[in-house]
Amino acid sequence: MKNEPSTSMPLLEKIAELILSTRQKVAAAVNFTMVHTYFEIGRMIVEDEQQGKQKAEYGKRVLKNLSVELTQRFGRGFSVDNLENMRQFFLAFSISETLSRKFTLSWSHYLVLQKIENPAERSFYEIESAANQWSLRELKRQYDSSLYERLALSRNKEEVMKLATQGQRVENPADILKNPFTLEFLGLDEKSGYSESDLEASILSKIQQFLLELGKGFAFIGRQVRFTFDEEHFKVDLVFYNRLLRCFVLVDLKLGKLTHGDLGQMLMYVNHYDRNVKAHFEEPTIGILLCRKRNQALVELTLPENANIHAAEYRLYLPDKMLLQEKLTQWLAEFDAA
Repeated sequence: MKNEPSTSMPLLEKIAELILSTRQKVAAAVNFTMVHTYFEIGRMIVEDEQQGKQKAEYGKRVLKNLSVELTQRFGRGFSVDNLENMRQFFLAFSISETLSRKFTLSWSHYLVLQKIENPAERSFYEIESAANQWSLRELKRQYDSSLYERLALSRNKEEVMKLATQGQRVENPADILKNPFTLEFLGLDEKSGYSESDLEASILSKIQQFLLELGKGFAFIGRQVRFTFDEEHFKVDLVFYNRLLRCFVLVDLKLGKLTHGDLGQMLMYVNHYDRNVKAHFEEPTIGILLCRKRNQALVELTLPENANIHAAEYRLYLPDKMLLQEKLTQWLAEFDAA
């Protein structure tokens, strides 16, 4: 008996791709329906409370009775805590809710987002989570590292307002800067002794996390990238390319105090890339000096006004979120008073 012809691989792959695609669409539709249902349940609970019965004792009793009845009818998922989460979900997102609005994240994401009190900050993290397909773990990490505050403190007030409605947009070199960069994922002790090569090696071992911290559109090109000028060899610590800005981004790591010599060296690196490496259709090269403590006055005094070079601080620990929030509030208040 002749063997039956095997299913052709192209046909098999096409069918498999269709099945996977369909499953993803079904999962997305189920998620949207579930989250929207929880939002509506929260709305009903809040509206019931507002009918002249908003005493705390009444609310607790209603949620307890609802939990018992819903669990008997529909099974797990309707504990008192979950119903309270649905109530809080509605309260947190009802202001921004419109008929055309869609909840695109998982319920677990919204459980984290609804705890963010500042509506502008909450909106920023929702936009970024959806746009970058952040996992729940990555959302928590970005929030814990105070991404919103660090980006906001690197921008003027008008750009801060845009963070809440547009998320992080990368349209010019300043858009990739944070204040400071947070490198806690490297696992280096702030108080222990380590060298610039140790810092560089740690970054390379965690390159995926470092690219996320740098921001959108980055691709890693190489470490200790060498070039020769006047028979002398030079090496750039880390070289990246940003596809959104269409330019090379050079990073030098500095443990000690930033000096004018460091700035001059980076200026030479940037000039070399602009004159000898970048293509005519690419934008000017960006230089970033990652240092423990920057001196902005020294940067401005040393470099030409149009130099595309920036000094940025880094931290090996998660920043104090409350302190950064206070700094941002103070900065915005000073801006309004000016």
